[in-house]
Amino acid sequence: MPSNFAGIFTELRSRNTRKMMVAAWGVDDHTISAASSAIDLGLADVTLVGDEAMIAEVCSKEGIDISKFRIVHNPSELSAVAQAVQMVKEGQGDFLMKGLCSTDKFLRAILNKETGLLPPKGTLTHCGVMEMPCYHKLIFVGDVAVIPAPDLKQKQVIMDFLVKTARSTGVKTPKVAIIAATEQVLPSQPASLEAALLAKMADRGQIKGCIADGPLALDVALDKESADIKGLVSPVAGDADCLLFPNIESGNVFYKANSKLIPGVKQAGILVGAKVPCVLSSRADSTETKLNSIAVAAMAV
Repeated sequence: MPSNFAGIFTELRSRNTRKMMVAAWGVDDHTISAASSAIDLGLADVTLVGDEAMIAEVCSKEGIDISKFRIVHNPSELSAVAQAVQMVKEGQGDFLMKGLCSTDKFLRAILNKETGLLPPKGTLTHCGVMEMPCYHKLIFVGDVAVIPAPDLKQKQVIMDFLVKTARSTGVKTPKVAIIAATEQVLPSQPASLEAALLAKMADRGQIKGCIADGPLALDVALDKESADIKGLVSPVAGDADCLLFPNIESGNVFYKANSKLIPGVKQAGILVGAKVPCVLSSRADSTETKLNSIAVAAMAV
């Protein structure tokens, strides 16, 4: 089981076939550099959909051999995003990546009822993956970017996708911490009530393939000593693989606080719930974060 992104890279290289990634409006230096590294490391093959002149300019500036990519010339951002989605839908790619286009344009193309990638009655959610020097393994977090205030049903979907993504990277039975402000079940805190319900649903097999506990405060979810001090007996406390947050604010603050305040943290982010995994990182994200995201998406195909 890979405990870091380097382990995921090693696992992908050990497979006999590479997956094909299609980058929508893949014309910027971070996207192209990450895609180039993915090819060089044996993680994936890549099609770039976008303005060929812009792609050539970036490749020349960064010293990248443009011939390693399949390039589909489309000089219009909106049209290039739609074309990339259509190519994946037609089976010309195994997963999708957002390039320089804005997130709303990327999501609109994926969510288009006639030409997009969302199954009927599907739910799109975001799965973040973090490698932190202060924690002993990769941790999967959701939802930090798409669903603002998930209800109980949406939390069940988010949790299911967190588990599936963790399992795709080799975590046999992910441990899910359902986060609230306290580990006590309090009627005054709805998040704690829903956490308790989700934990019981997992116990009874309604959410499969995981061990879950909640509500858990963040300290006991990630630190066994804190759980011991509080007298909390839990199969998840201090050893969580997945963190299910009660809302987007708490999840997003956790994700960004770690990225800015913990030296050496590494991250990835993908959209799940569509017909294929979709790499969703900020246009400002580093090449390393985009490369990590490509690797996680390739594992999740």
